[in-house]
Amino acid sequence: MSDPCIICVAITGSLPKKANNPAVPISVEEQVESTHEAFEAGASIVHAHVRNDDESPSSDPEKFARLKEGIEKHCPGMIIQFSTGGRSGAGQTRGGMLPLAPDMASLSVGSNNFPTRVYENPPDLVDWLAGEMRKQEIKPEIEAFDLSHIFQAKRMFDDGRIAATPYVQFVMGVKNAMPADGDVFDYYIYTVKRLFGPDAPWCAAGIGANQIIVNEWSVARGGHARTGLEDNVRLDRDALAPSNAALVRKVVEICDRYERPVATWHQARQILGLRGVT
Repeated sequence: MSDPCIICVAITGSLPKKANNPAVPISVEEQVESTHEAFEAGASIVHAHVRNDDESPSSDPEKFARLKEGIEKHCPGMIIQFSTGGRSGAGQTRGGMLPLAPDMASLSVGSNNFPTRVYENPPDLVDWLAGEMRKQEIKPEIEAFDLSHIFQAKRMFDDGRIAATPYVQFVMGVKNAMPADGDVFDYYIYTVKRLFGPDAPWCAAGIGANQIIVNEWSVARGGHARTGLEDNVRLDRDALAPSNAALVRKVVEICDRYERPVATWHQARQILGLRGVT
C-alpha cells in the first residue's frame, strides 16, 4: 500500500493534566514546543485546545491566536486544527476562535454520552459552528462518536451546511460511547465510502489503551491516524509517554510496517483539499 498516511497529533485536550503525565503541554509555549517536536517526528496536523494557568480548559481566542502564531512560525506548512469541543466552553463560546481562520476545526454533529456527562451538541449550535466554518473557509473534521453522526454529516453536506466532502474521524473507546470494535470500524469505513465516495479520506482516534490498536487499524485499512497526549498519556502499559513526538513515532513505525509513506504537510493539504498546496 503506497498511499500516504496523514498523522494528526492531539497535543493537549481538555482533560489530561501534569499530574497524569508531566509531558502534557499546558502553556502556549509548551504547546508550540511539543507541536514542533511532533511535526519533526512526522505529524502534519495538530489538533489544538488551550488551557488556563490552572490547567482548566479554556476557549480564550487570545490564547488560540498566540498558539496559531507560534505553530505557523515554528512548523511552517503544518495544518492547524482548532477544537470546538464542549469541555472548554458553552454555546457559541465554543467557536469564538474561528475568526482566526485555522485550516481546520473539529465539528461534532450530534450528542452522545461521555464517562460522567452528556456531550451536548444541539442542532442549532452545530449549524452555527458549521456556518462559521463556511464563512472563514475552514474545513471541518467530523468527530463521529456514533454511526448516526456520519449520516448527519452526509445530510449537512447534501444541503450545503458543509461546503466540501467531509473529513470524518471515527472516535472509539470513550466510555459509554462507541467501543473500539473491529467490525464496527470496518462498517464505519464502508459507510463513509458508500455515502461520500470510494476516495473520501477518513481517519480514526482511539482513546487510552485503544490508541495504538486503532492506529494500526487505520494504517492497515488505508485511512489516516490520530495520536497524542489528549487521547492517551502512556507509551505502553509500563511507561508514560515522554512526549507527543514519541506517540507520533509509534504511528510512523506502523506506517513503515505496512509500507505506507508518512504524508508530508504538502501531501496532507492536497489530500484534504486545503489551501497552501505548493
